[in-house]
Amino acid sequence: MSRQAASVGFGVDEGRRLEEWVSYGKTEQRLAVRARIILAAAKGEGSLAIALREGLRPATVSKWRGRFARLGVDGLIDKPGRGRRPLYDKSTERRILTQLDEPPPEGFATWTGGLVAEALGDVSRDQVWRVLRRHKIHLQRRRSWCVSTDPEFAAKAADIVGLYLDPPENAVVLSVDEKPHIQALERAQGYLRLSNGRALRGFNHDYKRHGTTTLFAALDVSTGRVKGGHYHRRRRVEFLDFMNDILADYPDKQMHVILDNLSTHKPKHDRWLARHKNVHFHFTPTHASWLNQIEVWFSILEGRALRNASFTSPRQVREAIDRFIAAYNPKASPFEWRKATVHQKRRGFKFADLCK
Repeated sequence: MSRQAASVGFGVDEGRRLEEWVSYGKTEQRLAVRARIILAAAKGEGSLAIALREGLRPATVSKWRGRFARLGVDGLIDKPGRGRRPLYDKSTERRILTQLDEPPPEGFATWTGGLVAEALGDVSRDQVWRVLRRHKIHLQRRRSWCVSTDPEFAAKAADIVGLYLDPPENAVVLSVDEKPHIQALERAQGYLRLSNGRALRGFNHDYKRHGTTTLFAALDVSTGRVKGGHYHRRRRVEFLDFMNDILADYPDKQMHVILDNLSTHKPKHDRWLARHKNVHFHFTPTHASWLNQIEVWFSILEGRALRNASFTSPRQVREAIDRFIAAYNPKASPFEWRKATVHQKRRGFKFADLCK
């Protein structure tokens, strides 16, 4: 004789919870199936009919009817620890990252997911890549950086950012630097007609060198206008000649000049600066010349006037720069500095530290 199926009944709250499991799209499928079993049983359907509709064994339907009858809705939820035990845990993640801190195998320059799995022995390649993706680690991609190690980074950065955000009243703030060794490269230019009908503009791979020139430039932070000076070399004498030229444009003005840490800019005994009491030098932190706004303008100059041009002499390069400055200044506007706080980055040395 077959056993009698457990009778199913529930209150309003339990019924609402079961209906939510069935209707909510993100419910685990096993919970949704169990909820449908109970809802159907409450309507008087037999276990065999429910099993045929859900594609289950009748014994499975009976099991969940009995669990619900004894424990209610909570009886439909699996107990913690049931199911397949995970193969890997937090210690596996640490082992993978620690392995990356070791030298790669003999004959290889860098680790790969397969090499890491092979070195660990009991970790799959897929698990290695899961951990790498979680920490956004790219084994083959390489980036270069320049990290400032200046112990006075915070004070120097705050000084320069302060000049950008709140410049002294009735004073001129200038961003000054050099762009040395600008090459005069002669390249054949034109276009190629591709097989798909598209015309591709470019220049020939081969080129001829015709010498170099050095540009000194000063950006007025308040207006965005630029003054340039051309020289053959980048020495102290050229720098002072350029500074004297700038002083002539701002007579009797207090001047705050932002410079990088090149030795040309900061000798041990600066007699020129001692003679010009109205000029104040502000130096960027070591390896942080990106704080100097003139670097932004150098990038604009390179992209708009130099990169795609062909020159047969340094004189042509200088003339092209002068033409660009003449066209740039009437439309110039100051760069809008928004970053009030600048943080010093510290380089990480061990991948295993990412687990902390």
